[in-house]
Amino acid sequence: MRIGILGLGRIGAFHAETLSRLDVVESLVVADPFAGAVTAAVECFGAEAADSPEALLAAGVDGVVIAAATDAHPGLILAAVRAGVPVFCEKPVARTMKEGAEVLDAVADSGVEIQIGYNRRFDAGFVAARAAVLNGELGLLHTVRSTTLDPAPPPAAYVAASGGIFRDCSVHDFDIIRWVTGREVTEVYATGSNRGEAYIAEAGDADTTAAVLTLDDATLAVVSNSRHNARGYDVRMELHGFRDSIAVGLEDKLPLRSVEPGVTFPAGTPHDFFMDRFTEAYRAELSAFTDVVAGRLSSPCTVADALEAGWIAEACTLSLREHRTVTIEEVRGA
Repeated sequence: MRIGILGLGRIGAFHAETLSRLDVVESLVVADPFAGAVTAAVECFGAEAADSPEALLAAGVDGVVIAAATDAHPGLILAAVRAGVPVFCEKPVARTMKEGAEVLDAVADSGVEIQIGYNRRFDAGFVAARAAVLNGELGLLHTVRSTTLDPAPPPAAYVAASGGIFRDCSVHDFDIIRWVTGREVTEVYATGSNRGEAYIAEAGDADTTAAVLTLDDATLAVVSNSRHNARGYDVRMELHGFRDSIAVGLEDKLPLRSVEPGVTFPAGTPHDFFMDRFTEAYRAELSAFTDVVAGRLSSPCTVADALEAGWIAEACTLSLREHRTVTIEEVRGA
């Protein structure tokens, strides 16, 4: 199988390495405006260089991975679809929901598979949690808690262009809550504060947030996010039902310290980066994409799925700004 990669920044280079280790991938074709990144990929992975996205799509690739800047996502997705090439694109689909909806409309009847990169769907713990919910182990759910805490904030330039913490960070929680529970979010209430880097507040963003999501079966989901977690990269989920309660991420590399007498858990070195926490999930995600390319699997995370998580992020952003409950239908219709 011959896979193209558009964009060789941090995540694109990581995907190139992951794909190069999959037995089913015979060769890589890469393109990036930065010549040094292309040279490195050629030297490290034996990749073939293309001098433009158009040249890459014309190079006989079976599938393409889009890891370019967000603003380029819509155009590259549509170019690949026009070429009839299955697509894996890192989230988000587009910078704005309007653009994302336009992409969805444009590809709706294309017949070309598009997979959006929400890697938590491929993490073993989250997969097990979804199975526990779907097979009824927990009984009726009443509470979900989802946490993403970064060890340090991203650079000021990233924050200024990201669209805010709900759109670039919490959106992973929103997607995985939908996927694990199999439910839709109907309304949200969000709050936030700034107690760290001044440039985050100056960008109109919060560095620490909390959101309560009401699901369509009245389950409550509590989402906690922060740019500041000195102990490491903390991603967890709790699911509480009337029969049982379970947790994802409760393992020895959990970046949390117990102060209970005699308790040594967790005893491992804390996770300190998302690539560390989700290495195996990324491998499983791209392996799934090769199955999509081969026609053995339909997209496990569609454009429509990605937009649903985006609408929740939009609702939380509005709720934080206006200090009120916001329904998903309100932002969807705005």
